[in-house]
Amino acid sequence: MTRPRVIIAGMGDTGMLTAIALSRHVDVVGISLTDALVSGQELGLRLARPDVWAGEYALPYRNYRKLDEVRIIQGRILGADLDRRTVTVDTVTGGTLTEPFDALVIATGVRNGFWRTTDLRSTAAVRDDLAAHHHRIAQASSVIVVGGGASAVSAAINIATRFPTIRVDLYFPAETPLRQHHRRVWTTLRRRLEAAGVGLHPGHRAELTGVDTDDIGSGPVRWSTGQPDAVADAVIWAVGASTPNTGWVPAEILDDRGFVTVTPRLQIPDHPEVFAVGDVAATDPLRSSARNRADRLVAHNVRAHLAGRRLRAYRPPRRRWGSVIGPQADGLQVFAPNGRVFRFPAWSVRTVLWPVIVRRGIYRGVRDRPSVWAKSPPDED
Repeated sequence: MTRPRVIIAGMGDTGMLTAIALSRHVDVVGISLTDALVSGQELGLRLARPDVWAGEYALPYRNYRKLDEVRIIQGRILGADLDRRTVTVDTVTGGTLTEPFDALVIATGVRNGFWRTTDLRSTAAVRDDLAAHHHRIAQASSVIVVGGGASAVSAAINIATRFPTIRVDLYFPAETPLRQHHRRVWTTLRRRLEAAGVGLHPGHRAELTGVDTDDIGSGPVRWSTGQPDAVADAVIWAVGASTPNTGWVPAEILDDRGFVTVTPRLQIPDHPEVFAVGDVAATDPLRSSARNRADRLVAHNVRAHLAGRRLRAYRPPRRRWGSVIGPQADGLQVFAPNGRVFRFPAWSVRTVLWPVIVRRGIYRGVRDRPSVWAKSPPDED
């Protein structure tokens, strides 16, 4: 009996986990711009310690045991015909493929700064990008981080901790950053930032006209709120300027900002065989299905739709939660939606969290093979 075919458009964090969850039950085809997972998580760790970051967040797809039966096409999606149930892909080798599907999961995410791009890249190119961004920071004597979200806070504290001789300043538009988290989260992390020597500058909204926010700049940074310009050797723009990767998606299923319109069951209205999940899906104002293991829900709903069973609804949280600054020397802090913090001691991160909870539990088996950083130069001192 022929198994249903499901296409996963986008093999980032959420798309890959969806493919893993479906791989035992249907024929899965994953379409990716790279031949490895290149996560959008933990910007600070990525900049400060790219070798450590790549070991968990930039692994070739062949490292994941549950992807062995998934056919992965490296290429750029050109378009989708939802009535004919096909997706057209311009492959990395130069050919064009038209792939049929019984169900389609749109998980192409967003573009946001230099760490979430739409470039068609080899593993070597990813490695070169990681090294170049890290080298730019390591050679600076001063760094400005612009933004009030988790990526900005993560970048500031990780750079300051990794390079204590670099002056790091965090500028954010409101009185406090992390406005989408519970207020307790900022209370806790402010103490860490101040202890690391990060300068905190509330009430600074950057003037973005004519500024390339997709690269590490050098300023000057101008403020629409009237303060004097700020200058540093390196400027990290983490201003939340997210653009959905939906240029290939039919316009009739997009909202007015270009995100994919979905029902509470993560289906597209009028096309129940098409689903969307992650940052690309307009589930709620926080687009929280990217951070709440909605991959398991959408995988369940895909199987339920194909079998004619009842689907489940996604219930978004009111606030963001989870890790903000990633693993540190004293362990990992994870914040609950109510702002309470749970700490994993450093020893447990190395011996329990990564190998048991993440690699074995979430990813269902990861081979001990090199990350994309394997052939790169050693970390900067």
